Amino acid sequence: MKSSDTATGKNGDQAITYAKVLGIAVPIILSNVTEPLIGVADTAVLGQLGDAHLIGAAALGATIFSMVFWSFGFLRMGTSGLTAQADGARNDAEVVASLGRALLIAIIAGFALILLQWPIAKVVFAFIQGSAAVEDATRSYFTIRIWSAPAALANFAILGWLIGIARTDLALIVQLVLNLLNIVLDVIFVMGLGYGIEGVAIGTVLAQFVAVVVGLALVRSQVRRRSAMPSFSEIIERSKLVRTLSVNRDIMIRTLVLLAAFVFFMAESTRAGDLTLAANSVLMNLESVAIYLLDGFAYSAQVLVGNAVGANQRAHFSRAAWLSSLWAGVISLCLCLIFWMFGETFIDWMTVNEEVREAARRYLIWLIIIPAVGVAAFQLDGIFIGATRTVDMRNMSVVSTGAYFAAWALLTPAFGNHGLWASLIVLFVARALSLLACYPAMMRKLFPVSDGAPQSAKRSAARDVAS
Repeated sequence: MKSSDTATGKNGDQAITYAKVLGIAVPIILSNVTEPLIGVADTAVLGQLGDAHLIGAAALGATIFSMVFWSFGFLRMGTSGLTAQADGARNDAEVVASLGRALLIAIIAGFALILLQWPIAKVVFAFIQGSAAVEDATRSYFTIRIWSAPAALANFAILGWLIGIARTDLALIVQLVLNLLNIVLDVIFVMGLGYGIEGVAIGTVLAQFVAVVVGLALVRSQVRRRSAMPSFSEIIERSKLVRTLSVNRDIMIRTLVLLAAFVFFMAESTRAGDLTLAANSVLMNLESVAIYLLDGFAYSAQVLVGNAVGANQRAHFSRAAWLSSLWAGVISLCLCLIFWMFGETFIDWMTVNEEVREAARRYLIWLIIIPAVGVAAFQLDGIFIGATRTVDMRNMSVVSTGAYFAAWALLTPAFGNHGLWASLIVLFVARALSLLACYPAMMRKLFPVSDGAPQSAKRSAARDVAS
């Protein structure tokens, strides 16, 4: 949805409405739901081969690249927050410069990952203690997919920028190209050409590069519409670059800490045996669908909150946070109901192995309750990113991950895999409670001057926030 298409409130400010929240969220939901479908498709395609170790290897490989690539997830999250604030302040040159900085970081980091693939693999596989079959298949996947690094990180930057300017319709196009092409190529390389897990990796690499080409074409059309264009010296301006790197550093640490919890989850699953690994992989793929659906409203909060901060509009900030969270809460309850009614059917679709099906059903209850307990954490993430309150996010991620490991140490000796899933619930709850504790201080810092104050005072407060 274009900003010019939305309703306006008093003093010419854009009104935060249900329609506006949905206008941003729905394209993100549609694009996000295709992302975990890649994991579902990988599992389903390899599941037809009947080998449990291939399902586990695909999930383990995807988890590894979640850790490696999402270490740079700030290129999507940080870019959208900084861009939304610049857009809210009507600073076209800074909007475009935010994209330039993100792409510069993406290109440098992407090629660095390729050059460092050997030590990365050494570290990653030191933590994998699965069967020889699982480890061999995962290594084959890793050595191919690592070549997608520059494209994968550039796509983060492109998507973050499009979300930041509220052109989630264009972000949807990029995601659809990336994810649907990935699924099609999976089927071709695995089922058609018989490449096995290597075919899954090849399909992902090709899809990432095609998506970059499409994304850059869409970005170019939006950049041309901006009234001001920054020079390269403005893009690498020291103060702006320092702020970008500071925000991105905090998000990177936050992401690494949280990803460590999920990687640990998969590592513990491998130690429990190929059957438990496969069962947990099936459920985690279904959980990813739910998380990505709910993330649409987190991104909506991120954009609208970022705009409100850039324009120094406290009322708009609060309304954006409330309306997006209300929608997310309703959808989370619907997802719980869907998993309760159709969870066993979804499991059966994803694998023909009866032992894996039976094992996954034993732990289905955790999939049913995760949307309800996780939604608050996802929404608060979106709000804090939009406000670029990344120090709070970083610190609270450490606190909540500490709670997760404490819960694991207490629960798994007595309850096994059920204890492992319960620890994940603790992680979600701890993230929400810790960020809520930071919320009042964030509001005082962002809006020391009320919306009713003179415009000169509001502009001064906005400059304080930006600095």
